[in-house]
Amino acid sequence: MTHVVTEQCIKCKYMDCVEVCPVDCFHEGPNMLVINPDECIDCTVCIPECPVEAIYPEEDLPEDQMQFLKINEELCRDWPVITEIGERPGDADQWANVPDKLKLLEK
Repeated sequence: MTHVVTEQCIKCKYMDCVEVCPVDCFHEGPNMLVINPDECIDCTVCIPECPVEAIYPEEDLPEDQMQFLKINEELCRDWPVITEIGERPGDADQWANVPDKLKLLEK
């Protein structure tokens, strides 16, 4: 199993999750993080660290977020690994509860 970063992370990218990951499976894109499913060990430590609740175990992934399983898998190939909290977007709090952000994903 793996964990999946979902739409809620788009334009928020708080990064609290990356420092607790014991296997460095997070990858950083322009306005979102993703998890490498081949590296994730299903430890769950990242879930409570996400202030916008954007991370789900694969088996609990909401139906309307299923496309993010493939998005995480594909984008982790191109995006660099992130292991430390960087600077989050200045307007992250404004985007935290905005629905339907998939169209805003920058690849």
